[in-house]
Amino acid sequence: MAAMTSSERPLLNRRLAEFGTTIFAEMSALALRTGSINLGQGFPDTDGPEEVREAAVRALREGRGNQYPPGPGVPELRTAIAAHQQRRYGLSYDPDAEVLVTAGATEAIAAALLALVEPGDEVVALEPYYDSYAASIAMAGGTRVPVTLRPDAGAFRLDLDELRAAVTPRTRLLLVNTPHNPTGTVLTRAELTAVAELAVERDLLVVTDEVYEHLVYDEAEHVPLATLPGMRERTVTIGSAGKTFSFTGWKVGWVTATPELVTAVRSAKQFLTYVASGPFQYAVAEALALPDAYFEAFRRDMQTKRDILAAGLTEAGFQVYDTAGTYFITTDIRPLGETDGFAFCRSLPERAGVVAIPNAVFYDHREAGAPFVRFAFCKRTGVLEEAATRLKTLAG
Repeated sequence: MAAMTSSERPLLNRRLAEFGTTIFAEMSALALRTGSINLGQGFPDTDGPEEVREAAVRALREGRGNQYPPGPGVPELRTAIAAHQQRRYGLSYDPDAEVLVTAGATEAIAAALLALVEPGDEVVALEPYYDSYAASIAMAGGTRVPVTLRPDAGAFRLDLDELRAAVTPRTRLLLVNTPHNPTGTVLTRAELTAVAELAVERDLLVVTDEVYEHLVYDEAEHVPLATLPGMRERTVTIGSAGKTFSFTGWKVGWVTATPELVTAVRSAKQFLTYVASGPFQYAVAEALALPDAYFEAFRRDMQTKRDILAAGLTEAGFQVYDTAGTYFITTDIRPLGETDGFAFCRSLPERAGVVAIPNAVFYDHREAGAPFVRFAFCKRTGVLEEAATRLKTLAG
């Protein structure tokens, strides 16, 4: 019997009424049911560095983190995060006041938006966007205002005039993601400078999701927004160990910002998980101190995998957009005679034994994303080669 209230009011909070089961759960279940190669959800099919895994085992055995860790995160990890930001980008953060460890980047996003957004505030986000952005804005009572990245010369581009036009007196913050999931776009220094100038001019806060910071390819450059003039004091930067070290199940993320912003985000975060991932925090502290050679080898390996899958998709008949960062490729299915990404992805396992994600789920303007489909290449080389072989049947 369905549970009802006396007024027959829906059980689910109205702010979340538009959010059902995620497309990732649906497509992963479809992959299992059909025995398909899952290039939908973005998780690696191999573990990260052995020395990092052993660091977690060592922490467990030594009793470090088996009980509640400190609310802001263990000191060793906060110090390692601050050292990483200084070494890589010249950004100086106080590990005691300006670093906060979270249960993955997803919690960092939720806590930042719950802390900084009030009902009626507008949040400008780049569309397509990671699905938790929309849910977090809704839970905070904010209004999302999407600015759409559009295909141009083989890649997705940000229209800076459209971004400026989206900002109104009700705008509270900009939510920026670069390298960008799902399009693979990496915003250029010139584009980010324009974003920074807009934020300073309109006195906006910025939450920037930089979890793919170490996965940029070819001539692309990752430029943290906080390094640009006027941005250090208004930017909440989000990072994550899962994407960089291939331990997505550990759920270790972080926030770096001014003491005032970190205090605000921590005020929300403490009532979400309070703390998480105790022993893994110690392991991630050691991972962040790995030599530059690790990060470069990881980037080269992912670039090689990108090229394998991109070639296979092109040969299968997709239009393949440039991937300058992340571990996702966005394709256009119209050259295959298809226009509906949802229908295409739901039929692809039976047709080719491969699972992908329809990009339309990442759009408010569903029609703008209808013909685009995302594939993940964070898999073993042999798996990608087999997927490319299976996809060739579409061209025949």
